[in-house]
Amino acid sequence: MDRNDFSTPINLKNIEVTDCFWENKMKVVRTEVIPYQWRALNDQVEGAALSYCMHNFKAAGKMNQEKAKLGAAFQEPVYTFRGFEALPDDPKHPDENKFYGFVFQDSDFYKWIEAVAYSLISNPDSELEKMADEAIEIVCAAQQDDGYLDTYYILNGKDKIFSNLRDHHELYCMGHLLEGAVAYYEATGKDRLLKAACRFADYAAEYFGEEEGKCKGYPGHEIAEMALVRLYEATREEKYLRLGRYFVDERGKRPYYFDGEHPQDIKGKKEDLRYEYHQAHIPVREQTEAVGHAVRAVYLYSGMADVARLTQDETLWLACEKLWDNMETKKLYITGGIGGTHIGEAFSFNYDLPNDTAYAETCASIGLIFWARRMLEIRSDSRYANVMELALYNTVLAGMALDGKSFFYVNPLEVFPKACKKDERKLHIKSVRQKWFGCACCPPNLARIISSVGSYAFTENRDTLFVHVYMGCRITKCIDQEEIEVSIVSGFPYDGNVQIDVSAGNVPFTLAFRIPDWCDDYEISGPDAAKAEEKDGYLYLTKIWGENETITLYFPMQVQILQADPRVREDIGKVAVRRGPVTYCLEEADNGKNLHMLTVDCEAEPETEECFIEGERVVSILIPGYREVIPEGKKLYTKAEKIRNMPVKLRFVPYYTWGNRGENEMTVWVRRERA
Repeated sequence: MDRNDFSTPINLKNIEVTDCFWENKMKVVRTEVIPYQWRALNDQVEGAALSYCMHNFKAAGKMNQEKAKLGAAFQEPVYTFRGFEALPDDPKHPDENKFYGFVFQDSDFYKWIEAVAYSLISNPDSELEKMADEAIEIVCAAQQDDGYLDTYYILNGKDKIFSNLRDHHELYCMGHLLEGAVAYYEATGKDRLLKAACRFADYAAEYFGEEEGKCKGYPGHEIAEMALVRLYEATREEKYLRLGRYFVDERGKRPYYFDGEHPQDIKGKKEDLRYEYHQAHIPVREQTEAVGHAVRAVYLYSGMADVARLTQDETLWLACEKLWDNMETKKLYITGGIGGTHIGEAFSFNYDLPNDTAYAETCASIGLIFWARRMLEIRSDSRYANVMELALYNTVLAGMALDGKSFFYVNPLEVFPKACKKDERKLHIKSVRQKWFGCACCPPNLARIISSVGSYAFTENRDTLFVHVYMGCRITKCIDQEEIEVSIVSGFPYDGNVQIDVSAGNVPFTLAFRIPDWCDDYEISGPDAAKAEEKDGYLYLTKIWGENETITLYFPMQVQILQADPRVREDIGKVAVRRGPVTYCLEEADNGKNLHMLTVDCEAEPETEECFIEGERVVSILIPGYREVIPEGKKLYTKAEKIRNMPVKLRFVPYYTWGNRGENEMTVWVRRERA
């Protein structure tokens, strides 16, 4: 690891997104998703699953008021287990003193406030900021005098705090609190929530650690690791980095910490590897395969990369690289999804990538982008940015309807609506997006990443600006006390033309442009363009930049018909279509029912055609193919005979747009026509 190669995300205050594609997505989040989610957190969306998130904060605040009033006479509740998800007997009249929802319900607010923070940076809104400030007061009123802040245990009994780290998500909620608090402070300069976050982190730092007498536990659901690093970078308090590193280092050591919490689960398993689901089966530096709950995994790997960068830990970085290689080459869907099985929302074994039962949780792809950006901060290698772009334009965007009013938790690559309702193996698959979820991690996660997308598209170091994802924007950067401005106009994701205008006062610096993996060739023109050099999938152009200099790039977006590694059994004899960063699919709305009876002619010349899906301009792809003719007769099995095919023109649409035209069949992988 060479610290001179490290980069950091561009500060969102130094980016103005002007890209028509991404500006529209950010507008949808700002005008639809953030207000909608606030109503959902307050249980005000008719027909949507109830959240109880703000209910819980208010109940905990009310308890604190009663405690202050009664003083020594107040009796703290003794812990009462209410289940992983607690629901009221009468949903319309919940007890105002009780906790409801999942044990991790607090985190939904923290993700919402993080999205609000990013939105306020790009679009100041006094009314939204006022609403956020008032909500923060409600949350802070729930905090205990000692700094502890988790409404599940505050309301159910603090005598059992941190007693079930494996399952009860206190440190996960703390992590999201830290992320949201830092973001809101950076956006507004207001530190009310940041101070609350620091107090909870201080409490955790006193409770956990390698020192004698401290708890030797670590999170069951990771995110605290990278959140503590972020808090450290915002405050420069070393204890936060130490705690984040401790959680990484302690994970997976023997004897297993979780065994002490759950001795009833280990009968007869003393020598077995356990806790793969939590990535705690072996120490992290020994892990070489991405396993277990996919969201937890990529949150952990993000924290590992953060700690590796700040401590220059080569062994930790090597572990990150090995895990990335396994995930990218053996466990990644062509849509940028991860997590092949609904059992545990987890990675399956190598090359097991089923399409119709895929889990591919929206949050998992968002976490994958977190991880990719952190790998890029250590080393600008295009393999990380290629995956980041793939996940961003496909599974992440598919998680939200084009109007921002409904969401997918699970992102399969093949959907037959009847099977989603009749086949128990596929009940996790939804054929239409949902208004909300009781476990609502995905919608606010979408809001926060789309609102902050600029910080993933670009990173910088002292003398280099890295372009990882092409989007239109204006960026300001200071080099040797000289301010420069870089303006980008991009046709992505449907047009490969990019123009970069630079305004600088004869300042030497470097622009590094990613060469996409879907592009066989590219063109670059402009002053000194011939001097550009390729390295690790980037094109580096170093020169003395003057006023009003223009560089143009062209990445041809040819239609690609792709096949999977033959070890992916589900995709044998099938192909998928991609153009530029966008993966495509067939929908019943364009191609009729029984998509499984279609084949595509891989030798035919594809055509592209602009069309509109629910008001969004997209490029569709037309490829000749065939529809198998259903044989006459009523027998279930008949003698094999030559298949009769009817020529058809297949229309492929971007995967992220599927399901916006009503309930219908969808498939990414299509049978190929063979000679």
